[in-house]
Amino acid sequence: MIGYNKRKGGDSVYFSPYILDQNNCKIKVTIQPVCSEDLKTQEVIPPWKTDWTEDYLNNQDFLLYSMKTETGELVALGAYQLLENSIIVRIVYMESQPESNPTITVEKHRRKYTGIGRALIAFGIKLSVDYDFDGDITFEAKTTTLAEHYEKDFGAIRLPSFDKNSAPRFLLSGKAAQVIFSTYLRGE
Repeated sequence: MIGYNKRKGGDSVYFSPYILDQNNCKIKVTIQPVCSEDLKTQEVIPPWKTDWTEDYLNNQDFLLYSMKTETGELVALGAYQLLENSIIVRIVYMESQPESNPTITVEKHRRKYTGIGRALIAFGIKLSVDYDFDGDITFEAKTTTLAEHYEKDFGAIRLPSFDKNSAPRFLLSGKAAQVIFSTYLRGE
């Protein structure tokens, strides 16, 4: 169980997500519910890999969030689902802007921003904590490389798949989730 106190040792503690620019400098971001403009990912150049206006992602059960820099630059989108019967948050889908997307821009030093996926996962953990789900989240890996990254760098536990053609599923909970989440906690 993660459970974070909004007051720790007399100081206020709050979730303060960030990403890294090409110089490894922290860039503060906000994660908030999407607006209709955020979903127009096919109208920008270069277009995003996913059309975020499609019916599947706009399922009423999904909570859609955008990640933006302080200047309002759209950096990423995430779809989350509260699975109340399982007491867990499922990260349905995450995507970063084309300039920062690791499946498009393979070389890390050429990506505009890094750490986007980690921040979106931390936000999923935050949702889980906020809904009293103890910080537990599940998600799928789109690629073998991501699956290895989630296991090695995040401490995610691989879950059984429903069928042999489905993407690898992972659980992030306990100490592993706490380590990621606490990275983004700041005191006043």
